[in-house]
Amino acid sequence: MKRTRPGVSSIRKARTLTETFETQLIDLLPRMRRFAYGLTGASADGDDLCQMALERALARRDQWQQGTRLDSWIYKIMRNLFIDEIRATRRRGETFVPDEAGFAIGAEGGQEATVELAMIDRAMLRLPDDQREAVLLVMVEGCSYKEAAEIVGCPVGTLNSRLVRGRDALMGLLEDAA
Repeated sequence: MKRTRPGVSSIRKARTLTETFETQLIDLLPRMRRFAYGLTGASADGDDLCQMALERALARRDQWQQGTRLDSWIYKIMRNLFIDEIRATRRRGETFVPDEAGFAIGAEGGQEATVELAMIDRAMLRLPDDQREAVLLVMVEGCSYKEAAEIVGCPVGTLNSRLVRGRDALMGLLEDAA
């Protein structure tokens, strides 16, 4: 009777899970950065949020259930970290980002595209947090209403209401800016 070392199959299974997890996490990086920037409104803060979320996801990878949506799980981590950071900032005192900060951000291309993106960025930042989250998750990230509601932690109807109000407010802000 041939004897095998105990735990060899479980080690292989854990290694496969880790490789799959890390590969999927790397594939999500562009979407994570876009969501983080949308929440924070600043490139550097978005990168910091993204890094914190990656650290937490890697440290708690055993809490993610294989076969479930990794993007929803990581968005929820990012959202919770963002809320924690807002609370900490409020305790330390108010800080403001100057309006001019939005002008330096934009896609490569013509001046018009840069100005339009800056206008959208500024308008997004003027939305209440709950509406901005709904707009980002559904309209930018392409999450379903149900997924976005789970990430935010509210009923689907509430998310739908936030999305409609956010979209209408965003359109109004953009029309006023034009």
